[in-house]
Amino acid sequence: MPTCAYVHMNTTQHTKELLKKVRLIELKTRGLSEHIFSGEYHSAFKGRGMTFSEVREYTAGDEVRTIDWNVTARFCHPFVKVFEEERELTVMLVADVSGSGEFGTAQQLKRELITEACATIAFSAIKNNDKVGLILFTDTVEKFIPPKKGRSHILRLVRELLEFRPQSRGTDITAALRYLNSVIKKRSIAFLLSDMMDENYEPALKIANRRHDLVVLRSTDPREGELPNVGLAQFVDPETGDSRWVNTGSRSVRNAFRAAALKHQNRTREILRRSGVDHATISTQEGYVRPLMQLLKQREVR
Repeated sequence: MPTCAYVHMNTTQHTKELLKKVRLIELKTRGLSEHIFSGEYHSAFKGRGMTFSEVREYTAGDEVRTIDWNVTARFCHPFVKVFEEERELTVMLVADVSGSGEFGTAQQLKRELITEACATIAFSAIKNNDKVGLILFTDTVEKFIPPKKGRSHILRLVRELLEFRPQSRGTDITAALRYLNSVIKKRSIAFLLSDMMDENYEPALKIANRRHDLVVLRSTDPREGELPNVGLAQFVDPETGDSRWVNTGSRSVRNAFRAAALKHQNRTREILRRSGVDHATISTQEGYVRPLMQLLKQREVR
């Protein structure tokens, strides 16, 4: 068989496989976005994109958080603020595609988890007539797709998330957030999806959270917090390529690993708390549905 024909067959087969993967992701995540997230998404984010219009008297069923207490006190009768929704919001997905995302010992890899979460958020956004954009990053910004509407655009984003092969393998959250601030001038809802395996990103988080409505979804895997007892094993850093032999049969080694993992987890949570960023932890074992729903419900009541 001529080489060109062989390459064409391989390319065609690869394209078919990719489209099949995209379709499966669409079916799974679009169903979730339609039946689970749409209401929560609208309440959690659309409410942040409103402008004040007028006040009117309170009627049964109005949300308590919309009460205008100054006007209520003046007239000794409850009044609520009436808002007008902005016609559209911009949702930015800032997805970590560094080497550590290729790790997973449970149901899926961390990168696959991030891809599904991104797709669900994206389908929820277009159902609410919002624009969605994508930033893929490692220790540099690998790809930027400007925000647009429509199903075909979302499917393009999903294809990139599934197929993209980054040039680098490190992680630089600061660079990704600085890029977000430079290319998206209007305030957006920005989802940072990463395992947060990085250092010195707190200042960038605070700045991005002032300019945008920043939400962090931190991807994890159960083995990142607990070392299995499998004897002498070689461990390779997926971002640097460095390797070392570790005696996992040693209880002190396993305890030290667990303590270091817990320290990193607590430190990350504290950084997110100090930065004022809404956040949730998603896991390759437990998925992203429950933590994301809980996060959206928390935002609804604020």
